[in-house]
Amino acid sequence: MNRLVPLPVVVPLLGAALTLILVSRPRLQRTVSVVALATNLVVAVLLLVRAHRDGPVVTEVGGWPAPVGIVLVADQLAALMLVVSSAVTLCVLLYSIGQGRAETSESAPVSIYHPTYLVLTAGITNAFLAGDLFNLFVGFEILLAASFVLITLGGTEARIRTGSTYVVVSILSSMVFLTAVGLVYAATGTLNMAQLAGRLDALPDGVRLALQLMLLLAFGIKAALFPLSAWLPDSYPTAPAPVTAVFAGLLTKVGVYAIIRTETLLFPGGAASTLLMVAAGLTMVVGVLGAVAQSDMKRLFSFTLVSHIGYMIFGVALGTTAALSGAIFYVVHHITIQTTLFLVAGLVEERAGSTDLRRLGGLARIAPLLAVLYFVPAMNLAGIPPFSGFLGKVGLLEAGVAHGGVLPWVLVVAGTLTSLLTLYAASRVWNIAFWRTPQLATADPVLRLPALMIGATAALVVLGLALTVAAGPLFQVTADAADDLRLRTPYVRAVLPGGPS
Repeated sequence: MNRLVPLPVVVPLLGAALTLILVSRPRLQRTVSVVALATNLVVAVLLLVRAHRDGPVVTEVGGWPAPVGIVLVADQLAALMLVVSSAVTLCVLLYSIGQGRAETSESAPVSIYHPTYLVLTAGITNAFLAGDLFNLFVGFEILLAASFVLITLGGTEARIRTGSTYVVVSILSSMVFLTAVGLVYAATGTLNMAQLAGRLDALPDGVRLALQLMLLLAFGIKAALFPLSAWLPDSYPTAPAPVTAVFAGLLTKVGVYAIIRTETLLFPGGAASTLLMVAAGLTMVVGVLGAVAQSDMKRLFSFTLVSHIGYMIFGVALGTTAALSGAIFYVVHHITIQTTLFLVAGLVEERAGSTDLRRLGGLARIAPLLAVLYFVPAMNLAGIPPFSGFLGKVGLLEAGVAHGGVLPWVLVVAGTLTSLLTLYAASRVWNIAFWRTPQLATADPVLRLPALMIGATAALVVLGLALTVAAGPLFQVTADAADDLRLRTPYVRAVLPGGPS
């Protein structure tokens, strides 16, 4: 089973190389990409089953033992992230094939789209599996390099302009991250996270806090945590729909994952919990207020993306088992639902020629299936019972109430308000785009949507519903993962059987 751990990184990279060779064979390119991502999904499920049953699965790359060599670690948290990310990337790839992004559209030339998308996937999985800070940095850089290409596909003025902002912000966050990595190594003599779990505890409190804040700054930018989130609503909406969807679903969650991993394994004890709570509350409220002010579906969903990052950081800041479990559950839920909504926005754009609410109307009558594909995940995002969004929010709010204190109670109120305003924003889109009579003529609408686009979106809608049906077992997995995160010993012993030094 240990030999399976590198496959989620290696398989997409091999697939990327093969798709480059097959530049003139688009059908084979598509086949290679689908097989690579389907393989990733199967491997991720096997790793999750093994990690849940027997504990973290570790591979020492090149045979060099930790802490000297690079290790890849699939504990319950990492394996769960692999499963949901693999399912999402596969569905988005199928959607893009149906849309023609991977075939003839100038927005995504065949020679670029498939290999770049597979490299992006490899970067995401490497970040989830990284067992040391530098390999985590490498994972971020791999996915960012691929994202720079994807976000500017087509070379339109709007994409180049917003893509430039995205590139500058990403490079800045990478510089902060690399500086933090250098400082951590200077202070401790290691970057292996299992070994750092012991050595950071021995540092003076001021040095330890400074390193923690440096890493939080880097990951906060990547996760779009307020006030470091202004770049996101302007950057994501201009990209092609599949690109926007996978960015919204996964890239910010890699930042959230890094925060969860470092805050629990490297910096337990809540030294920065107050700061994280304030940032979580402001992220929720400012993000959702931005959403209700938008008149374009993609920008509206971009602001809800920012807003709901606050729920996850709220759980991390509390640091209890219940709160961490709720945060992990909400990450899984939000990856699925937010990706689905951006795919739906792409379907609306294909069907009606625009995502501008001022130009839309009557979609429930002329495209009833599209209306269903929007309504279900929108209500899920808003937290309407009995959907997984409701269950995740209740878990987090209950953890806040149980924790007690003024600030957690303020965040409980902020979370409830955010949920209500999300419902208002989602209902507004429904009332205008799907229910009312069209006010303006749409530009060159597509009368029949490709079946593969509909099928891929429907698959994610079903996955979102499955999270609701399987919420009990899923909460058991997230609770076990949260227990392991708080104990730290399962991770440390798996990586360093002889104990940290």
